[in-house]
Amino acid sequence: MSIFKAYDIRGIYPEEINEETAERLGRAIAKHFKTTVVAGRDTRISSLPLFKSFAKGVNAEGYDVVDIGIIDTPGLYFATAHYGFGCGVMITASHNPKEYNGLKICREAAIPVGSDSGLKDIEEIFNAVSTGTEKKGKIIEKDMLDDYADHLMHFYKGSKRKALVDCSNGATARIVKKLIEKGIPLEVINDEMDGNFPAHEPNPLKEENLQQLKDNMNDADIGICFDGDGDRVGVVSRQETIRNDFITAAIAKDLLKTHKGETILYDLRSSRVVREEIEKAGGRAVMCRVGHAFIKKQMREENALFAGELSGHFYYRENYFADSGPITMLTLLGMEDIETGSFKRYFPSGEINVEVKDPLAALKRIEERFAGKGSISYLDGISFECEDYWFNVRASNTEPLVRVNVESGNKDRTQAVVRLLLDLLRD
Repeated sequence: MSIFKAYDIRGIYPEEINEETAERLGRAIAKHFKTTVVAGRDTRISSLPLFKSFAKGVNAEGYDVVDIGIIDTPGLYFATAHYGFGCGVMITASHNPKEYNGLKICREAAIPVGSDSGLKDIEEIFNAVSTGTEKKGKIIEKDMLDDYADHLMHFYKGSKRKALVDCSNGATARIVKKLIEKGIPLEVINDEMDGNFPAHEPNPLKEENLQQLKDNMNDADIGICFDGDGDRVGVVSRQETIRNDFITAAIAKDLLKTHKGETILYDLRSSRVVREEIEKAGGRAVMCRVGHAFIKKQMREENALFAGELSGHFYYRENYFADSGPITMLTLLGMEDIETGSFKRYFPSGEINVEVKDPLAALKRIEERFAGKGSISYLDGISFECEDYWFNVRASNTEPLVRVNVESGNKDRTQAVVRLLLDLLRD
């Protein structure tokens, strides 16, 4: 399986991605962008050796690497845009287990590089590149943590509640400690940076990885768990995990208090509640595809104020249209109200993953079955909506799976629609 994915480069170290791979990637990225590269890395054991080899490859093509050290991915986005670099590379496997590693790439202004925006071109260069003549680029170390913290502080409106933060032994620990130095009152666990991730896997989407946070809440009002590179979060309150589409609705409502009429994007797997709450608060609710490259592109096109994704990525116009776990944390701290109990008015299936031999044929069967019975759109897979329920069925961009999401106002109806869709998919 290729290490080149829809949104990034990723594989198991050292079998699929290693020092030789990283050096060739450095050469390929340098050949593609033909400019200085700013690079950061997460806390994984393999990240430093991969960085050194990657930098060697860039330098061999005659371009400099600006090393910003261990940092979260939102910090890499900030450095790329704030300092005006033409290319930024983050060495990370994000929320994946410790044996994985990879690269996330962005261009000027922190614009993401995905399969349809340069990554396929880089793959072609990578496949053809050879380790031959070496030119003389250099590595330049840069401490950008204070500038990054100052940028984040613009989003801090005071602390309305006590927060407990789980850094998951990941790269976000550095900036969280800096924010505490600046006076933000945070209680923190798992803030020792350790690429073995001894506390738990750095993925807040898995409920078991939030248990330690819940167990240590004590008198905290809210708990926030970062993934390994800080671009996604999980949120808990009163021992309960808050759904990320509810977080989208809550943040949107808060932002719209001072930004009436602005556009908010929400991913097409989100509850109807999100659209209803945005419109009730005076905003323009626009559905978007799944995946940060698609969301950031649409945000720029719509000049959207904010966007939320069910996977725990939250995007901000004033943050170069990029996603940020730390900004989401600061936003939640300053909100007057994060009560989401009233949002529980529908019955979602949750995302169901199905192995399907022929996804295109399966989606065609669903399209034919529901034609003329409601509204169908093709923004990402097939989305169907009628008065009683809605669903989305789409092929995964990263795995050989079809993903199913259903929601209705009745639990039995949701389950019935799920059964029907699974029958059609497995036909």
